[in-house]
Amino acid sequence: MATDPAPPPHHPLTPQEFIDAHPMSRRQWLIVVLGLLAMIADGLDATVVSFVYPRIRDDWSTPMSTVTALVTAGVLSMIVGGAAAGPLADRYGRKSVAVAGIAVFATATAGMSLAQNVTVFAVLRLTACLGLGAILPTVMALVADWTPAARRVQCVALAFSGVTGGIVLGGVLASLLVPAAGWQVLLAVSGLAPLLLVPALWRLVPETVGVLTARGAGIERIRAALATVAPHHDTSRVHPAPAPGPGHAGRRPAKVVLSRRLARTTLWLWVSFFLGQAIGAGLITYLPLLAERTGLSAAQAAVATAAFGWGGLVGQLSVSFVLKRHDRFRVLVTLWAASIAALVAASATTAHFAALIALMFTLGLCLPAANSALQAIAAVAYPASARATGVSWANTAGKLGPVASGLLGGLMVDAGWSLATVLLTLTVPVAVCVAAAVALATLGRRHAPATPAATTAPHPAPLLAADQP
Repeated sequence: MATDPAPPPHHPLTPQEFIDAHPMSRRQWLIVVLGLLAMIADGLDATVVSFVYPRIRDDWSTPMSTVTALVTAGVLSMIVGGAAAGPLADRYGRKSVAVAGIAVFATATAGMSLAQNVTVFAVLRLTACLGLGAILPTVMALVADWTPAARRVQCVALAFSGVTGGIVLGGVLASLLVPAAGWQVLLAVSGLAPLLLVPALWRLVPETVGVLTARGAGIERIRAALATVAPHHDTSRVHPAPAPGPGHAGRRPAKVVLSRRLARTTLWLWVSFFLGQAIGAGLITYLPLLAERTGLSAAQAAVATAAFGWGGLVGQLSVSFVLKRHDRFRVLVTLWAASIAALVAASATTAHFAALIALMFTLGLCLPAANSALQAIAAVAYPASARATGVSWANTAGKLGPVASGLLGGLMVDAGWSLATVLLTLTVPVAVCVAAAVALATLGRRHAPATPAATTAPHPAPLLAADQP
């Protein structure tokens, strides 16, 4: 495994240079693992509530219109939580906001298991969604902040793969717990398990040095945080980071994200997140119904949907290692292009069950992996001082994608579109994602620093405007 070149023995280092100059320690890998576990909790929720909503409709005679309103309100609550969490994390600390988000989500989810009516359930669900929205962007920023530049993209993608793992785990738990013990037990387990992460994160993960520096912490406190994650390296050479450049000095994170220098990067990321999550959510939501229209049985439609999920798990785990050695933009373009090819092939074989299964697995390999690569790209696209805001707002745009695909997909289904027609139609937004990835790569080359030391990765990828240590 390639390691970063060591700086001269007496050369002073900024905190970020210290992190980038050393290989990953056990504590840094532990931070990545904790991030992955937090993402499993995020993915777990998506599956669990899909099993719970039908039960509260039946057990409490809840009108379907009320369930639909609750689902929509939950998504909006997540959007609000995510949009607010980024600026708060950049200002007050990644760890504090991440821990608060997990605690609120987990406590409210466990509380839902004790609800006796839909009103109490709805209040707790909206509270849980506020916390849930805060988890992903703050955890992604936390992982990115504590990993060296050569590993940052890989580690963010690896942690994000926990989302798909959680979706799969949620299906397994639901199939075991709901028939045997009821949906209340499923909610209790889904809420209490993430609470175990709260003391682990609080005790084992120090606040990031970028936040400490921005808050005016003394150099000794910053060195102590670095010593926690790199106990076998000398921190005495670490000195305060220089003042921010004129582009970011004294600016609020929101203004940095929307600045003239980063505006186009932000726009293309938002487009990519929106379309990427819309496409995946639309496939999962409407694939079973559309597959049955082609003549497949309900069981075969379920297998096709499961193939997409298992492909997503394999793809997201694999892409984190691919990103370590290859240009992230080329990887992203390749994944989107392969998705177009799979969609076209699948549209021509919808009546052939075996071929459809193989192509759904291929789509699962590509689409979720592309979304994972986007998370990694967003995490390194912004300076550390605005990273949580940039990631949270990109994910906010992404959360709107499933809402749009739900509405448009419903219109397609009501209009009688076939599975083949829908699959071919999906190639259009994927093609836009290809164009967005090319635009991001172009922006990266345009703003890449001229110095060879801009990145220590063994296979440097083009840098985005702020992708510098």
